[in-house]
Amino acid sequence: MRNIVPGAASAALAAAGLLLAACQTPRAAPGATVSLDIEQAPAWQKVASPEDVAKLDAAAAAWSQALDDARRGGFSRQIRAEGDLLSPAAALPRAAPPPGSYSCRVIRLGKTSPRGRAFVAHKPFFCHVGVNGEQLSITKQTGSQRPGGYLWDTEDTRRLIFLGTLALGTEDAPLAYGEDPARNMAGIFERYGDFRYRLVVPWPRQDSKLDVFELIPLPPQP
Repeated sequence: MRNIVPGAASAALAAAGLLLAACQTPRAAPGATVSLDIEQAPAWQKVASPEDVAKLDAAAAAWSQALDDARRGGFSRQIRAEGDLLSPAAALPRAAPPPGSYSCRVIRLGKTSPRGRAFVAHKPFFCHVGVNGEQLSITKQTGSQRPGGYLWDTEDTRRLIFLGTLALGTEDAPLAYGEDPARNMAGIFERYGDFRYRLVVPWPRQDSKLDVFELIPLPPQP
């Protein structure tokens, strides 16, 4: 029978105890709770269609292709004349527009067919920024195609997300977003100067690769 030195036996027992402790699963202290941080999707992404989310994610590509088309088409002077309105990086903090009436216009950039125009600037029209609960809304007030919808907050104070639809002809108001997917609109709303705002719609359903709506507040009427 082999003799075991008392000191060695104590060391062996201690090592075994450490090994056993290492194999045990740690337990939370009594009364303690374990929380996991789960990243929540922005509220607008829960409303937007997958198609519109993809379009907004590809907004930078729409800017690039649309401006390239317009410059190749001989519209460089017109682009420069619009200044920051047509500068992709011009967004400033505090994008939310004040409620009221606005003078608006739209510039359509990029070609979707070989015979299409790469730059079209439309005449001004009237639009309105309203408040519904805690959300701002935008409605085009004149014309045969009248976009309307709501602005949604993002984590970036330079941008809001627009989700809306088109009212056509004699319709009193746009449909609810998602009611007719063929009429859905999704865009990025930004402030690009003092009392200067824009709604950028990447990859619209027809005529262009990028639509840029300019919004300038009108003085209050007496």
